[in-house]
Amino acid sequence: MAKGVTVSIDGLREVDAALGNLGKATGRNVMRRVAVARLEPIAEEMRRLVPVDSGDLKEGIAVTTKNPKRNRKKSEVEAHAGPGRHPQAHLREFGGDKNPPAPYVRPAWDGGKDKLRDGIADDFWTEIEKAAARQAKKAARLAAKG
Repeated sequence: MAKGVTVSIDGLREVDAALGNLGKATGRNVMRRVAVARLEPIAEEMRRLVPVDSGDLKEGIAVTTKNPKRNRKKSEVEAHAGPGRHPQAHLREFGGDKNPPAPYVRPAWDGGKDKLRDGIADDFWTEIEKAAARQAKKAARLAAKG
């Protein structure tokens, strides 16, 4: 079975420095929000392409930052898009004894992987600005309480 796909983006030193200024937990949350937002169009395409019998598989396609139990965490933030733990997911994708393959995950990934990286720095800056504004608002509220 194929392993997950790792996407690396070089040249985001300024983003990394800004994330460091936010604090560890806030920086991690910013990265999670950007990752989920970037993977959602791929999940939407999976939902569009998946063959539907009862609809369980289509409804089960999601984007999550939770790490599957069988995988070891390799980085600070990981995001996954796909059908989750549905037993019929791989049978739909690759085919089974009586069912021909009906790929939906791979075509969705192939069609969306290039768009995943386009504009990611802008998304990071938008989320960093929002997080910094929330931190400033919280600090002002705490200072007002005295």
